[in-house]
Amino acid sequence: MSLRYELIVWDWDGTLMDSTPTIVRCIQDACRDLALPVPEDSVASHVIGLGIQESLRKACPTVSVDDHYKLIDRFRFHYLSKDHELSLFEGAKDLLYQLKDRGHLLAVATGKSRKGLDRSLGFHRLEDIFADSRTPDESKSKPHPGMLLDLSDALLVPMEKILMIGDTTHDLGMANAAGADAVGVTYGAHPEHVLKTENPLACVKNVQELSDWLAANA
Repeated sequence: MSLRYELIVWDWDGTLMDSTPTIVRCIQDACRDLALPVPEDSVASHVIGLGIQESLRKACPTVSVDDHYKLIDRFRFHYLSKDHELSLFEGAKDLLYQLKDRGHLLAVATGKSRKGLDRSLGFHRLEDIFADSRTPDESKSKPHPGMLLDLSDALLVPMEKILMIGDTTHDLGMANAAGADAVGVTYGAHPEHVLKTENPLACVKNVQELSDWLAANA
């Protein structure tokens, strides 16, 4: 069977992992710890998907250089105290196995750290489902196309055979910059009208709708 997309690349937080509300709270709690202005939910959620340094700098633009690294430490403290409570979106794990069984290669391109991604992959027993992954620790942060370019080279899949799936304009912008197709999911950090500014092939409202779209189009 000929596959339209040989490689399907997934964002992690807000796309596979139901973590957006937790990340928002951790950003806000980290700011409170340092008596910094606390960003509103919409601001804190908008930066999800970027690398941690860039996301916290955008969420807290008044932070000083010295306090920026303290802010990162406080965010990590709060997140590490909660990440064991996080779960995959319902149906996400089954969908990944279905796609792999159909012959698709699967990969991850995330704003998480390498350590954080590996910890989450291990906790959810998904180490063997993905052919490769990229984080800002070894590539450029989204929306730079670096992660997709790296995965294309490493897995020998041309960009026209790659589909990116993500919940933010950072994910979709990365795909546009790399020349890959993309699908947006509206159950994560960015709402549908924002995702559509990056012209994805589709925007889906839940994992089942995503599964149906992939069955018909991938």
